[in-house]
Amino acid sequence: MRVVALSGGVGGAKLARGLSRELAPDELVVVCNTGDDFEHLGLTICPDLDSVVYAVAGLADEARGWGRANETWNFLDTLRTMDGESWFQLGDRDLAQHVQRTAWLRAGESLQEVTSRLARAHGIRHAIVPMSNQPVRTQLETANGWLDFQTYFVRERAAPVVQALRYVGAADALATLSWPDASDGLAAFVICPSNPYLSIDPILAVPQWRHRLQQRQAPVVAVSPIVAGDALKGCAAKLLREFDLAVNPATIANHYGDLLDGLVVDQQDAAFAAQIEKLGIAVLVAQTVMRSDADRDILARAVLEFAATIDVRQS
Repeated sequence: MRVVALSGGVGGAKLARGLSRELAPDELVVVCNTGDDFEHLGLTICPDLDSVVYAVAGLADEARGWGRANETWNFLDTLRTMDGESWFQLGDRDLAQHVQRTAWLRAGESLQEVTSRLARAHGIRHAIVPMSNQPVRTQLETANGWLDFQTYFVRERAAPVVQALRYVGAADALATLSWPDASDGLAAFVICPSNPYLSIDPILAVPQWRHRLQQRQAPVVAVSPIVAGDALKGCAAKLLREFDLAVNPATIANHYGDLLDGLVVDQQDAAFAAQIEKLGIAVLVAQTVMRSDADRDILARAVLEFAATIDVRQS
């Protein structure tokens, strides 16, 4: 068995941890969104890559939902005394990761090589890779013009109304992974429960990634990030409302459309199963809220077992 999982941060990272506990290192590749990446204080920051690395390594802060556990904030506190750019929270432990990443990148290593080295340093044996080694930047159009993702999400606290999105650089970016190798014995693509617009669409905006899913021979299974009319984390529900779309799993199914063979929805959304199945998408109703490693393991197992029972949709 081999699985390629597409993930953003937080919710996606939780399922990535579950999959890593169910699958051997040579059975899983986690492809991470890099549309959130940016330069800050002279450092290259990769929030989703780091969220997945920390989660898989068992280092994630469960209470905050992002960053490292047992974090300290001496650097940030000192920066504030200098009236520095302190709007993006960098913990002391987290800061070391950004410093080392930036140093390796400046020495000429690719983002994929750097991510692999960082993952190994945290004891991770599974492959965690950026969607591309070329920069792709998610931008959101608001009443104040186009905003970079971190400006919108962190500095502006996701408050501005979003009118449109774009993924700068995606059209010319190349996908990571050698596809003949990645598709050898592939059992499934798993789209983790991440924001479809801000975490998964940047990956799919890279032409080779979208083509790979379109030409798939293994089923694509997504886990809905919407549960009981809301997003557990982040602004997915807010974006759906601003786009005049219903906040439910059926909207997620319609969003991915022909790329999707199966969708896992939470037990609280079982009523939407029939509507989704009419689209030709198989549905699994399960407990998708992950509060513990036991929850992540159970959901990962359910996703893998579900994928093994469904076929690729015929175009």
